[in-house]
Amino acid sequence: MAQQNVIDKLKERGLIKQVVFEEDLKKLLESGPQSFYIGFDPTADSLHVGHFMQMIVAKRLQDAGHRPIILIGGGTAMVGDPSGRTDMRSMMTKETIRHNVECFKKQMQRFVRFEGENAAILVDNADWLLDLNYIEFLREVGSSFSVNRMLTAECYKQRLEKGLTFLEFNYMLMQAYDFLVLHEKYGCVLQCGGDDQWSNMLAGADLIRRKEQKDAYAMTFALLTTAEGIKMGKTAKGAVWLDAEKTAPYDFFQYWRNIADEDVEKVFRYLTFLPLEEIEELTKYKDERMNKAKERLAYELTLMVHGEAAANDALTKARGAFSGDSANMPTATIPAGMTQIADILVAVAKVPSKGEAKRLIAGGGISVDGQKVTDMLACVTDSQLANGFVLQKGKKNFYKVSVE
Repeated sequence: MAQQNVIDKLKERGLIKQVVFEEDLKKLLESGPQSFYIGFDPTADSLHVGHFMQMIVAKRLQDAGHRPIILIGGGTAMVGDPSGRTDMRSMMTKETIRHNVECFKKQMQRFVRFEGENAAILVDNADWLLDLNYIEFLREVGSSFSVNRMLTAECYKQRLEKGLTFLEFNYMLMQAYDFLVLHEKYGCVLQCGGDDQWSNMLAGADLIRRKEQKDAYAMTFALLTTAEGIKMGKTAKGAVWLDAEKTAPYDFFQYWRNIADEDVEKVFRYLTFLPLEEIEELTKYKDERMNKAKERLAYELTLMVHGEAAANDALTKARGAFSGDSANMPTATIPAGMTQIADILVAVAKVPSKGEAKRLIAGGGISVDGQKVTDMLACVTDSQLANGFVLQKGKKNFYKVSVE
């Protein structure tokens, strides 16, 4: 039996959304190692769940023998990508971008290899974008773009309603130029990215064909969304980060442990390396046995992002919380003067506001030391403050709380 092509493997897991000249790309990838690139704009000092898919695809392609080029958008981040946005992204200083790039490098090492055979290369497009001669750029690159065609791109159509700056309008040209530079310097033939980047990626492949008379390809993968079409990786407190300082491993574990049942199989397929047969076996039951699958999913992803020790610790704490074993519950501290349970919920249980905390109490979703709280103004007792107490939010979230 012929070995399965990496494109077919990605499609089998539902990862691929669109491909330019798919059959030609398959043959190229089968012919030998190729260089591909995925871009990241360093708009924060950590990767988040939205980047997870990109790193997984990069790892899968590298494991298949191909060389990843990780492009950090130190230059494009100074403009802002309008794709998928209805507002203009604020511009950052060079110092902030440089700091964020360093943070990205450390996290990416958990996914792709930067040493050995087909080692990943990390580049920053600031190296060639910041010193561009504008007239030369317009002549060499701008002359290859049709404004009429650009305005049909979804990323621009959405922004035209609220106003599209000329600064943002240049983003497609710069991203296309990135692909051309990587093609010239490293022989890069493929750009990968989220499906919201399709128009920009097509522009890059087309620019190479026009300027170099050589083939270039683009491949997008599905966005990580819930069954309702909402992007995953958001909580009441904000994004779910891959940095342990921004999202603790236990909270990262709990995010995946608590996703909807209908999303479990898809996330297994997209983000883990478990065989499809094992995933099917884990997720075939649509009853309480799905909780076992969720626990396995949360463990696998925490293991990948934070390592074995953190994954084991999160698993132990999660099981302790679910069983009521206070010895293994996640712990939290509160200031000495904090007594009202609504305030404690905001401080400890990641409830976004005191008003929301009161609504949870009114709805019967809060307990302290096993006793349901019914009074929205209720406070913990002096004894509980002195000895510590167990706070429960909903069915699954337990915290062992003590005073600082």
